[in-house]
Amino acid sequence: MRTPDRPSAFTSDSARDTYYAVYDRVLADLWPVPVDAVDVETRAGTVRLHRAGPAGGDPVVLLSGAGGNALSWYRYIEPLARTRPVLAVDSLGEPGRSVQRRPLTSGAEVGDWFTDVLAAAGAERAHVVGCSYGGWTAVRQQLGGGGRVAALTLVDPGGFAPLPGRFVRWALAGALASMLPRALRHRMAGVVDNGVLREDGLVRLMRAGWTFRRRMPVPPACTDEQIRALSVPVQVLLGAGSALFDTQALAARLAGIAPSWRVEIVPGTGHALSVEAPDLIVERILSFPGQVGHAQRMGSGHAPTGGS
Repeated sequence: MRTPDRPSAFTSDSARDTYYAVYDRVLADLWPVPVDAVDVETRAGTVRLHRAGPAGGDPVVLLSGAGGNALSWYRYIEPLARTRPVLAVDSLGEPGRSVQRRPLTSGAEVGDWFTDVLAAAGAERAHVVGCSYGGWTAVRQQLGGGGRVAALTLVDPGGFAPLPGRFVRWALAGALASMLPRALRHRMAGVVDNGVLREDGLVRLMRAGWTFRRRMPVPPACTDEQIRALSVPVQVLLGAGSALFDTQALAARLAGIAPSWRVEIVPGTGHALSVEAPDLIVERILSFPGQVGHAQRMGSGHAPTGGS
């Protein structure tokens, strides 16, 4: 794979301003609680954080997948912020209000900017929730010795298997379907197995982001040694029909390598798990870590769970 030699960026200032206008409208329409927008500096650029919830306590930090940003977590903010401070991140390299100023060429560099975010936010024991590419970001931050994390929740995460061709086809089908009229787009969500297509605000944002040129490293599959090296409690939530990997095979692999991890396969969902089952994921975030061996299971396709 070609190593990125430039930062991700919009194609022009006017394209950026158009996107920001859509971003602000979607934020105003979807965000359910008061939000405090904060920009923090990292070694690779400026990162926008959306803060919500009480001022004290260990934060829940939310990292979206490729092409997404903090707004994709809008259904999570209110239930999480009732009891915990929440930081939703516009990740570097993705369309949003963060500004990348230097290329990110490796997993180590991706993890480093996120370590800078946690330090700037004053997080010491964060519960990091990473979806897809955001899951890989969270893992790389821990493998880089960044600390500041007490637990990881990985939602259909990248970086646990080689990127398959069917995932590229899935992403392309979703992009094409996003251009359809609303009613037809909603019907197509089931056909192409992508619940994001039912999210009108997020689709508006996605369309506006087509002028953004994403230049980020492709996650290689984590080795067994890297998985064993993660020392914090980890739970992994997998879409039963994910296009990113063979879900059953990955669950079996993780059960053999990291038996203390809590691994759950969620029936009726795919790679868009984070928008297809938000209530379930919120419950799992709020109840983990803990006596996860007693957690309710969703269907029969789960890998064995263990205590943390």
